Amino acid sequence: AYYHKKRKMRIVFMGTPDFAVASLDMLLKNGCNIVGVITAPDRMGGRGMKQIIQSPVKQHALKWNLPVLQPEKFKNEDFINTLKSLKADLQVVVAFRMLPEIVWNMPPLGTFNLHGSLLPKYRGAAPINWAIINGEKTTGVTTFMLNHEIDTGNILMKQEVEIDENDNAGTLHDKLMIVGAELVFKTVKAIESNSITPQNQE
Repeated sequence: AYYHKKRKMRIVFMGTPDFAVASLDMLLKNGCNIVGVITAPDRMGGRGMKQIIQSPVKQHALKWNLPVLQPEKFKNEDFINTLKSLKADLQVVVAFRMLPEIVWNMPPLGTFNLHGSLLPKYRGAAPINWAIINGEKTTGVTTFMLNHEIDTGNILMKQEVEIDENDNAGTLHDKLMIVGAELVFKTVKAIESNSITPQNQE
């Protein structure tokens, strides 16, 4: 694609919990051009629900002085216009909520998501917990393109991770968070160099 040579790929990152911070941090530390971050709205919490609690992703984005968007509704016109104005080439989603087509279909290179299993296994919620509950010996992470159906888009990359007999959902979460962050960065670089062929999920 023509613009790779002329300028750095513009990336919008979407995520909320700590699991997503690792991927955002990996992209930033490797010099990726993150032009905006989308995360959950602040909420009240703490003692007497009087403290404003920002998502881990927002806290990290602010440390890097990145613009942060926190839409209550994705189809809100102001949000859509602001998102368009960021002129992203690619959107990266890690541990975030369902997106409408108007959002995932906006960038020319589309939107990819990191999922905490080896798709098509454990689509949907809580893939890390299900791998533990079912006594799996291995699991992993997958990057895939978003489309209309949840967790069914074309696969970009996968990385297997062994499950130790001492692992629980917490330790496995932390392993997958790190491996996932590396896979997100690898996927971004492969899309940037146009060296990746998305594969259908069987």
